[in-house]
Amino acid sequence: MSQGVPGTPPPKLFLDTLARVSADPKNCGYVENVGEKVLRQAMVEEMKIAYGGDADVDLTAEDVAITAGCNLAFFASVMTVAEKGDEVILPVPWYFNHEMTLSSLGVTIVTLQTSPENAFQPSPEECKKLITPKTKAIVLVTPNNPTGAIYPPSLIASFAKLARAHNIALILDETYRDFLNSAHLPPHRLFSTAREADGLSADWSWRSTIIHLFSFSKSYCIPGHRVGMICASPSLIPQLNKSLDNIQICAPRPPQLALAECLSQLRPFVKDTARALEKRHTLFKEFLPPRWKVGAQGGYYAFVKHPFRDVDARTVCERLAKEIGVICLPAGFFGPADSTGMKDAERWVRFSVANVDDAKI
Repeated sequence: MSQGVPGTPPPKLFLDTLARVSADPKNCGYVENVGEKVLRQAMVEEMKIAYGGDADVDLTAEDVAITAGCNLAFFASVMTVAEKGDEVILPVPWYFNHEMTLSSLGVTIVTLQTSPENAFQPSPEECKKLITPKTKAIVLVTPNNPTGAIYPPSLIASFAKLARAHNIALILDETYRDFLNSAHLPPHRLFSTAREADGLSADWSWRSTIIHLFSFSKSYCIPGHRVGMICASPSLIPQLNKSLDNIQICAPRPPQLALAECLSQLRPFVKDTARALEKRHTLFKEFLPPRWKVGAQGGYYAFVKHPFRDVDARTVCERLAKEIGVICLPAGFFGPADSTGMKDAERWVRFSVANVDDAKI
């Protein structure tokens, strides 16, 4: 229960389609850096459904770039908006790949602390205090990795307005978007043409601020095929193109073509997977020992406080692995080396409920 990987095999329809397009010699060449146009257009249609319907969602294929996984989407996005010595605001606990990317690029990480008292929801008011002339972006992950916290549309809109007011990017990683239940849909209204949505102004345009990231790995259970996505302003895409040309050339072509052909037919599979995962979250909470407390839960993850005072989560995780064969990760993996900065930080543990079945839960 340590790694965020799908526990369900890919749908047969995708595998069969992939086998067929992979066998076609004409699909073995390069494609443009931003990916297959047919997949970019197909994803626009999927996003229109996810974010509220065709008439209300302002998206085109020119807003989309396909990447070799979502980690590369984040890497390329940061390369595009920030240089060495610039600052990016990153909520803590953080997704450690984001921290490693920023560090490797020489970008200064400014931490925005979240807390269990607020269900690990980041505060726009506290974030505002961290913005300086060197700030280039704010990063949000929702549903969150590692905490599982689901950010409501109003909170996401508040961060979007804050970013726009300071002329910085809001990098919004929605890798786990398809695992939200109906109570949390749509995930937000930033792409909506309804200007009054969540207090957005009449002149709101998501393209001025938002860099949206998505992964096909989780929704379609294909992490090994490395397909991710960036949705950003067409004026930013050429700059992203420069980054992508230096670090990927193009994302793997056959899975792009296979996805483009069958995305609409895979909607039932995605919904069934989401329902199964929601059930697993319920089981996890039901069978968790009473003294263990869930601080947040959603997407693939549950962030849990263990009951043992003065015992570091690393020790607890080590004993869980050695004594009962349950592997999970301590909160210390998801924050600065000295501390995550929150109360009882040493007592929090991340569990992934996606790559085990109900019986193992």
